[in-house]
Amino acid sequence: MDLGLEGKFALVAGGGRGIGKAIALDLAREGVDVVIASRTKEQLEQSAREIEDQTGRRAIPLVVDVTSREQVDNMVQEAANQLGGLHILVNSASLPGGSPTAVGPIEGLDDNELLNDFDVKYVGALRCARAAIPFLKEQGWGRIINISGTNARRAGNLSGGARNTSLVHLTKTLAVQLGRFGITVNCIHPGTTRTERTPGLLEARARQLGITAEEVEAKDFAPDSPNGNSICRMVEASEVAYVTSFLASDKAWAITGELVVANGGAGTSVYY
Repeated sequence: MDLGLEGKFALVAGGGRGIGKAIALDLAREGVDVVIASRTKEQLEQSAREIEDQTGRRAIPLVVDVTSREQVDNMVQEAANQLGGLHILVNSASLPGGSPTAVGPIEGLDDNELLNDFDVKYVGALRCARAAIPFLKEQGWGRIINISGTNARRAGNLSGGARNTSLVHLTKTLAVQLGRFGITVNCIHPGTTRTERTPGLLEARARQLGITAEEVEAKDFAPDSPNGNSICRMVEASEVAYVTSFLASDKAWAITGELVVANGGAGTSVYY
């Protein structure tokens, strides 16, 4: 299927690694020139080289701290200048796992960690969207895709759950505001997804349990595992990227203000 993305320009915030990097790579494979932005220069430069080598498209690394409005505004302006415009914004910047003290009794919650987590993921996405919208309006064609997470549907993580829920609200609000300008806005909830961090996490659990990392993963995704999913395996970051590319495409005009869950069918709750 031709997604109609050839020649488009995208900015992926949080694009230096993980799901964000996978999204930037897949967009580039569809013919999109991309800017990837995050806080770590060396990681960004390495990822940009990999994307260019694999796709032949431009991949431009820009350093930004999304907790600073000034840095975000300057970064988005620079992205548009270097690309020649902007059609697609993907908000994937986050602190992995959220604030450490947010999992457990509320008495142990660190307020500053909680606020920093929101400042990065929720307010960071808001800042990026606010800065990018004028450039999308100039094109008369735009896509904003927010990468959230299924903690929004599970109690327990006072930071990760709340920050993800807030992104869903932002998504619908922006969709209502921007549809008249040819801009759609959608949200994706990844579940447990394989990224660069996964091997280390599996190895740590394997040492605790006295089994291999492969056995840990098989156990987690067995059909009778309470933490598994319907497809009985971990979702790959590339698979979340495929969903993103479709939502960014010219084939997805009918979808805006919506939430897509890409977790391999985890859970038994029915949402309608």
